[in-house]
Amino acid sequence: MQLVRQKEETRRKSRRQARMVLAVLLASAIGSGCATGPADTPEQGGQPAPAPGQQQAYRPGADQDLAGYAERLRRAQALRVAAAKKWGLARPPLAAPPPPAVKPKITTRKGFSAGPGLPPVFTTVPVKERVVFLTMDDGAEKDPELLRMMTELGIPYSAFLSDYLVRENYGYFERMQGRGVALHNHTLNHRYMPGLSYKQQKREICGMQTVMEKRYGKRPRLFRPPYGNYNADTLRAARSCGIEAVPLWAAEAFPDRMEWREWDRDLHPGDIVLTHFRGKEDWKGTMPDMIRRVMKTVTAKGYAVARLEDYL
Repeated sequence: MQLVRQKEETRRKSRRQARMVLAVLLASAIGSGCATGPADTPEQGGQPAPAPGQQQAYRPGADQDLAGYAERLRRAQALRVAAAKKWGLARPPLAAPPPPAVKPKITTRKGFSAGPGLPPVFTTVPVKERVVFLTMDDGAEKDPELLRMMTELGIPYSAFLSDYLVRENYGYFERMQGRGVALHNHTLNHRYMPGLSYKQQKREICGMQTVMEKRYGKRPRLFRPPYGNYNADTLRAARSCGIEAVPLWAAEAFPDRMEWREWDRDLHPGDIVLTHFRGKEDWKGTMPDMIRRVMKTVTAKGYAVARLEDYL
């Protein structure tokens, strides 16, 4: 009987130690970023990977005890630290919280309205969590290093594409889509929309909807007008083409600087960050240089990058 009690006490002690290790690792992972690393992918025998930037939940089971889960977290965190170092970041990106069960109510930003019943135009998603959303426009630069960097760091982002730039290499954006990136509408030819008639604007938007459906399998529900310029005809045309919302931006990123819409020149919960598919021919650096600028700024200010589509 004494031997049985000793064995039971030993088992309880082991379980307590495993929980303590798990708690320490969870705190470390959450504090320094918990995007999924390569060791967590199903192809390598791990658990199904969460969306980029999302923390993988613990699911108890016969084949997944606390100690094993803690070890997987440790390995994944080591991979994240190594990826950050590889791409020139002092710290891994912070982990975004799980997507909200109830989506926030999106309304048109004050001063941006073009009439009732039109898709909302906004620069910030109304959330309290310290998350921001990264978006990229047009499709001119098709840098394979960007795909590798974003995949290895687990940074979510959204692409708003114009066909006149994308058509030379649809496959590049198909690979991007295959890595979990949502592709959206930025018109066929990137024209100044208020200078066009309603019919011309509708052709630009609906035409891009058709291209996106043909090439990428679905008609986008998000649209960003070129240069952020629009009028009531733009929004009416967008609505007729199946567009539900028009996200603009609160900050813009370049390889050498950040530009701000708000007076305080700072980030705020839910801000949308704009950048472009550009390279050294257009600005002072590469797309990976631009991502380094964004992530150093975002992480230093205590924000994580979340997936925009999870909140809309």
